[in-house]
Amino acid sequence: GAGAQDFGPTRFICTSVPVDTDMCAASVAAGGAEELRSSVLQLRETVLQQKETILSQKETIRELTAKLGRCESQSTLDPGAGEARAGGGRKQPGSGKNTMGDLSRTPAAETLSQLGQTLQSLKTRLENLEQYSRLNSSSQTNSLKDLLQSKIDELERQVLSRVNTLEEGKGGPRNDTEERVKIETALTSLHQRISELEKGQKDNRPGDKFQLTFPLRTNYMYAKVKKSLPEMYAFTVCMWLKSSAAPGVGTPFSYAVPGQANELVLIEWGNNPMEILINDKVAKLPFVINDGKWHHICITWTTRDGVWEAYQDGTQGGSGENLAPYHPIKPQGVLVLGQEQDTLGGGFDATQAFVGELAHFNIWDRKLTPGEVYNLATCSTKALSGNVIAWAESHIEIYGGATKWTFEACRQIN
Repeated sequence: GAGAQDFGPTRFICTSVPVDTDMCAASVAAGGAEELRSSVLQLRETVLQQKETILSQKETIRELTAKLGRCESQSTLDPGAGEARAGGGRKQPGSGKNTMGDLSRTPAAETLSQLGQTLQSLKTRLENLEQYSRLNSSSQTNSLKDLLQSKIDELERQVLSRVNTLEEGKGGPRNDTEERVKIETALTSLHQRISELEKGQKDNRPGDKFQLTFPLRTNYMYAKVKKSLPEMYAFTVCMWLKSSAAPGVGTPFSYAVPGQANELVLIEWGNNPMEILINDKVAKLPFVINDGKWHHICITWTTRDGVWEAYQDGTQGGSGENLAPYHPIKPQGVLVLGQEQDTLGGGFDATQAFVGELAHFNIWDRKLTPGEVYNLATCSTKALSGNVIAWAESHIEIYGGATKWTFEACRQIN
C-alpha cells in the first residue's frame, strides 16, 4: 500500500497505489490534486500573457515542466512506484516518449507523472523547432503556433476538470479512462504535427536558403568549404553578414595554401578597420557592418595592377590598386568560414574568430559589374551564384557547434 508521506511546502512525491486503495483516503489524492491545481493555474496565467511567437510558447512549457519536474523525478526514484510499474505498466523499455500508461491504473499519481513526461517531451521538440520558427515565419509555422496555443488550452481544460473531479471524490474508472483518452488524443495530434514540421524544415528547404551562425568567439567553431579555389587572376567574393561583435567582427573567411596561410583573407580584428589580405598584402576596406543588421558586402580584385573595389549594400564605398599586383590566387588550398588560419586548415585564434551570422558566400573568377553587385544586394533579379564557389548546404561542413538555420536574403531587407 501507499504509506503516509510528509508533504512539505516545496516538495511533492508521486506514489503509485494499488487499484483497490480508497483514493479519497490516499494522501496522494489531496496533496497531488492541490499541487497539480496550483501548477495548472499558474500555467493558465502564464499562457494568457504569452505573445504571438513560438519563443513564448517554449517559455510556457519550460515553466510548467519546472513545476512538475519534482513530481516526475521522484516518481521514477520511488521504490513503490517502480514495483507498480513492473507489475502492470505498459511502458516499453528504453522508450523516450510518453504512452500515457495503462488505462486501468489508478488515476492520481499516473496523471501527474504522465503529464510531466508528456510536457517534457513536447518541450524538447519545441526547443528544436523554436529558432527555426523565428527565422521562418511561413504559414506552416504560423499554423504550428495556432495549434500549440489551442492544444495547450485544451490540455489545460482537461487537467483542470480532472483536478476538480478528484477534489470532489467523484468519477469512476470509466470516466477516468475517457479523460485519459481525450488528453492522449490531443497530444498525439500535436506530436504528429510537430513531427511533420521537424521533417519538413530540412526536406523542403532549397539548397541555398540557409545561413551559418557563430554565436561565440572561440577557436573551434568554423565551417569548411569542401572544395578548393582554382588558380585565379581575378575574383569577386560576396556574402551577407550580420554581427554586432566588438571589437571587430572577426574573420568571415580565410583561404590558406601550402606555404602561405594568408593567401586570401577577410578580417576585422580588434579596433582595426576590415581588411582584405592577398598573399599577405593588405588593403583597408570602408565597411561599417557591426550594427547587428544584415549587410551585403562584395570585394572585387584583378591581378593586373592589383585593382580592387569594395561594395556595401550594393554601393561602391572604396577602391584602390597595387594590392598583390600580378600575383595569381594559388590553387589547392583550404577555404574556412569563421576562422583565420595560421596553418593550413588550422591554427585558429579565438580573438580573430567571426561572431555573428553569414549567408550566401559566393566566389566568381571574374570582376562583377556594379550593376550585378547592386542586383545581388537588392534582390532585384534571381540570385547569381558564384561560378567558383556557390552557396549550397551540400558544399559546406560545420564544426565545433556552428549551426545552420533557414535564411532568405530578400526577406531580411524588405
